[in-house]
Amino acid sequence: MKTAVVILNWNTREFLRRWLPGLIESCKALGTDPETGEDLAEVVVADSASTDGSMEMMAEEFPGVRTIPLDANYGFTGGYNKALAEVDAEYFVLINSDIEVGQDWLGPLVEWMDTHPDCGVCGPKLHALDCLDKDATAAGARFSRTDRFEYAGAAGGLIDRFGYPFCRGRVLGRTEMDEGQYDSPADVLWTSGACMMTRSSLWRGLGGLDDRFFAHMEEIDYCWRAQLAGWKVSVVPASVVWHLGGGTLPQTSPFKLKLNFRNGLMLLENNLPGTFMAGGLSGKKAIAKARRRIRFRKFLDLGSALVYLLGGKKDFAAAVLQAHREYDGLSKGLRTDAGTHMPSGLSGICIIPQAALRKEKIFKYIREHENRH
Repeated sequence: MKTAVVILNWNTREFLRRWLPGLIESCKALGTDPETGEDLAEVVVADSASTDGSMEMMAEEFPGVRTIPLDANYGFTGGYNKALAEVDAEYFVLINSDIEVGQDWLGPLVEWMDTHPDCGVCGPKLHALDCLDKDATAAGARFSRTDRFEYAGAAGGLIDRFGYPFCRGRVLGRTEMDEGQYDSPADVLWTSGACMMTRSSLWRGLGGLDDRFFAHMEEIDYCWRAQLAGWKVSVVPASVVWHLGGGTLPQTSPFKLKLNFRNGLMLLENNLPGTFMAGGLSGKKAIAKARRRIRFRKFLDLGSALVYLLGGKKDFAAAVLQAHREYDGLSKGLRTDAGTHMPSGLSGICIIPQAALRKEKIFKYIREHENRH
């Protein structure tokens, strides 16, 4: 199989019912291998022990789609690690069940990988999919494609000097309209796990996703590790998909906030030493610098917790503190055994104060900063 497009489902039966037909048709549009007659792309649905009847619906309504039932919910990381161990393809596409695709989204990604052998990961532009009926269920709601970039990945991800991720087209909670400003392919630090293509050989070489993350920021870690190992990560703007977002955990979830703060520290632990070594530091100095950077990041996190507390969001403040406790328990320590190729997409911007200062002009500032560097 050339390309396996794999959804990891957990209790999103109605999303599957609504958007799986279009995904299947788009994969069929790639055609078949002229030598073997085999389809060039296949859709696979892995299920994290859903309790909403997802697998029963799949068996009844999509009997021709391969399913991989898992015995528990292992999160985004563990679920994909287990599912993709059972899939044989040259390219893997990780895609959410709340993604709507057009007919021609997959071809540009495959072509990019075929013609850029130094690229290990690529992804499309993500536009927002709006729900027009806010109180309706997924089964009955109407949805509309928009030209606004979507929060999860927009036009490719960067990271600021203290490890806070942002995107071309999305900074903090602010998103930009797509007016063609990111229509040239670009190397970035990361592409969204909501829709991400990777070489299966790279996936296996890196050991897949870091299970400790469970969910959130795991794709940033994967892409960063891929770059340290010498691969490029690219956004391919000829491919566009529409993402609803928040289907599993809403932005207001303290649990999601905890995962983001906790995983942000693990992200730095995994990747800062190798990055500093790629910049010319010895292993010992790279470890020392990474340790200082993580300590300062923890200090900034505590500042965020204080802001939440003063704003009356006690559950958010508690989530930050819990994130630090869990990170301390999950930490494997700083190591220098990672590759040492300098990644793209590492920004010297301090994104939070810049975003507060510049507001809507932050996007122009980021583009100008990218062009200068």
